[in-house]
Amino acid sequence: MITNDIFGALQLMVVGMLTVFCILLIVIGLGTLLIKLVNKYAPEEVVAKQPVSTLMGAAGQVDATVKAVIDATISQITGGKGTASKITKL
Repeated sequence: MITNDIFGALQLMVVGMLTVFCILLIVIGLGTLLIKLVNKYAPEEVVAKQPVSTLMGAAGQVDATVKAVIDATISQITGGKGTASKITKL
């Protein structure tokens, strides 16, 4: 009697685990297919980079608006405690 109950429970567990495994394989396959289709028919837009010469002045100085944006970003990230001492192109 107890052996029969344990066998039924183990059988139910194996069927459940196999069902979950098969469903996960289907989800992975459909996800991979979706990624391939999106990459094929809707490729990522290529954004043209702004040349450095438009950001830098004649003397190699950073434009005032770019410097203001960099200063605001540093201030926000550091909570007002950080400053930019030198801005150079990497």
